[in-house]
Amino acid sequence: MNGNGAEPFTAERFAMVERQLRPRGIQDERVLTAMQKVPRHEFVDRESWKDAYADHPVTIGEQQTTSQPYMIAAMIQAAQIKPEDRVLEIGAGSGYQTALLAELASQVFAVERYDSLADAAGKALERLGYRNVKVVAGDGSLGLPEAAPFNAVIVSAAAPRVPPALIEQLALGGRLIIPVGDSQEQVVQLVQRDLNGYITLRTLEGCRFVPLIGQQGFAA
Repeated sequence: MNGNGAEPFTAERFAMVERQLRPRGIQDERVLTAMQKVPRHEFVDRESWKDAYADHPVTIGEQQTTSQPYMIAAMIQAAQIKPEDRVLEIGAGSGYQTALLAELASQVFAVERYDSLADAAGKALERLGYRNVKVVAGDGSLGLPEAAPFNAVIVSAAAPRVPPALIEQLALGGRLIIPVGDSQEQVVQLVQRDLNGYITLRTLEGCRFVPLIGQQGFAA
């Protein structure tokens, strides 16, 4: 808290929403409200607080980043998350997107490759009072079969192709958002399983993410 009793960076969060997100087509009011609420600075080192709400990724350790706010919002909006949904996040990173998802869904499972990041994310989420999340360390390209199926899956790392394991773990009516491509050029893809079990794929927009390392991703 700052001297006048207001939470720090409140103005920066609202400015992020009004200047970075709404003008670029983020229209889901539940997503915008979550972005206004979740304190992004709590998920980065204090030295990075000045950049926490800037229009670019922020380094979080292990040569990883927490993505640009717009890209996070765009992927979450595309996932069409409902309050009753169970969501799988691949690449928990700092835990910031995990917190956003926890604001929108009934339950969130997050998989992070690096033990140190998974531990830090879990502690940050617990400190901020998120009780509907579970963060585990593991190979995100394989999903989390013991907790499947999921209504939505969001992948915060780029894969050379959509991992079959993640498609298999989609519930009927489920949505999977994932960056696909090589190290130089990637696109966000929306994979949907309809109520009859049929799979469709649609390309949304270009992007740049760190690689998804794992058995059904890139080699380490």
